[in-house]
Amino acid sequence: MKKKGLISLFILLTVTASAQPPKFSFGTDADVIRSFKKEQKFWSIGQTIVANIHFTKKNTLYIWAAYTGNGRFENQLVATAKSPTTTPTQLNYKNSANMKGSHISIGLKHYFRGHYFSEQEWNLYGGAGFGLKLGKIENKHSIAIDTATYDVPVLAGNAKFKRLTFDLMLGFEQPLGGAIYFYAEAKLMIPTTDYPSPYILINENAPLTGSVNLGLRLFFD
Repeated sequence: MKKKGLISLFILLTVTASAQPPKFSFGTDADVIRSFKKEQKFWSIGQTIVANIHFTKKNTLYIWAAYTGNGRFENQLVATAKSPTTTPTQLNYKNSANMKGSHISIGLKHYFRGHYFSEQEWNLYGGAGFGLKLGKIENKHSIAIDTATYDVPVLAGNAKFKRLTFDLMLGFEQPLGGAIYFYAEAKLMIPTTDYPSPYILINENAPLTGSVNLGLRLFFD
């Protein structure tokens, strides 16, 4: 019975897809990104390219890829001597960090008002999906520190990191005519993994970022 049910479901999906083939649209936008995590707050700019597969008037599968520019922040830190006989026992220093990277996400988008090919009315939609953030971090210490002698909370130098994310969005669209839509979106990218890195001061649930995106979507009928 279970096997027959799966076959019936497959046939139903096939017939539905054949009767109503999906439509496609593509968009691109400019982004302003904010990192919210304490001791890791910064602003940066970026760009997103998005592909939309419209299965129904109200529901869409999205796939987007984003690039984030340099996000700079500083931390006042303390290096502690590994041996009590070391003088001085502590070193105060400043770490200047630079974080950037890329982000890929796939998920579903639903139109609460309007639909993907509305020609006169404005649209309101929301979406959720899962993503992969690939980042780069660069740290520069204000003084030279011998890590064989001192323990430091974050290492100097460059490193790569990755995070799985849960991504949320809320968006507004306005048709401009000629199958072109202006859109504005607010996004929140929530890390679901931390993969500790000695080059990142705050690893737990970080980086926690949000963005405001402004762009254009082109619908292909």
